[in-house]
Amino acid sequence: MTLQLGQGTGPLRGVKVVEIAGIGPGPHACMILADLGADVIRIERPGGGMFGGGSHDVLTRSRPSVALDLKQPAAVETVKALVADADVLVEGMRPGVMERMALGPEECHAINPRLVYGRMTGWGQDGPWAQAAGHDMNYIAITGALFGFGQDEGRPHFPSNLVGDFGGGSTYLVIGVLAALLESKVSGQGQVIDAAIVDGTAHLNAMGATFAALGVQPERRRSGLLDGGTPYYDVYETADGLHMSVGALEPQFYDELVRLLEIDLPDRNDLGNLAEIRERLTARFKEKTQEEWAEVFDGTDACVAPIIPFSQAQQHPHLVARGTFADGAPAPAPRFSRTPGSVSMPPGGPGAHTREALQAWGIDNADELIEQGVAVQR
Repeated sequence: MTLQLGQGTGPLRGVKVVEIAGIGPGPHACMILADLGADVIRIERPGGGMFGGGSHDVLTRSRPSVALDLKQPAAVETVKALVADADVLVEGMRPGVMERMALGPEECHAINPRLVYGRMTGWGQDGPWAQAAGHDMNYIAITGALFGFGQDEGRPHFPSNLVGDFGGGSTYLVIGVLAALLESKVSGQGQVIDAAIVDGTAHLNAMGATFAALGVQPERRRSGLLDGGTPYYDVYETADGLHMSVGALEPQFYDELVRLLEIDLPDRNDLGNLAEIRERLTARFKEKTQEEWAEVFDGTDACVAPIIPFSQAQQHPHLVARGTFADGAPAPAPRFSRTPGSVSMPPGGPGAHTREALQAWGIDNADELIEQGVAVQR
């Protein structure tokens, strides 16, 4: 395999990113950057991370993998050589780890003052919990986001790791990287981005803050406008035990819902009628299968859609028409009219491209590093 830089098709073509591999939000952020055309070189441990990488790890696609033993000085010097010509570095270590490897912001900015240094953590670079371990549900728990999730009043339901890791984490890291890159074009100077999942999740929840300020979001589950507290924004079981999502908030959409359901409902503006409306909707949706209801509401303004698993989502006609998925994985997003993003290479295991990637980035002693065990070629 021969690797060349500048082969991306997206708007970030020509941007060079050094990724110090982590798990979750860091790789997701670098996947986004790579899908959008950036040249990302992924520095991994020779043994790989938690999931071992490989051809099924979608989060590692669109960039080569280089396995370096960063406990060895020669490996650290190699990373510094990469940083010297990079625009961005992304790392997801606990605070202080990169500094102990002599790869912290101070060392990297001494080599490359214009470098944008992105730091991805759960708790942030400072604060009393900065050194504590944590995962998505812990981060969204203390921001007030997790408290209201779920329609079971007795306990919250955590939404996998979408809200914290990828919503408040990688998304905000990418926003920070892009903003800092724009600023660096003017100032000629880089800076450090402290992307903490707790900060991003709190920011994501701006509407929740608005509802709280207006007094329309009591601090209990299934009590607000968007959490199942209203019968016209909820989930209903169908005759075959599957479910439909109903989001008919606006009056005109609610009227369309009622028309297509062919049902009489009392005035929804009278809060005393909400329980009866919910009961009637529950009974009505159980009269047909999910497939039958999906056909009834297909393409209408009733704001109703079937709740389907990932395997079926890839076959949904709307998503097929848009090409939302490709080869079993999400396609690059968002869309660009002139410089579309693309998946430039499939995922590869740790060290799958060590020699080729280092050479493409101008490291002329790649073979020597491999022979010495500093780098590993799989």
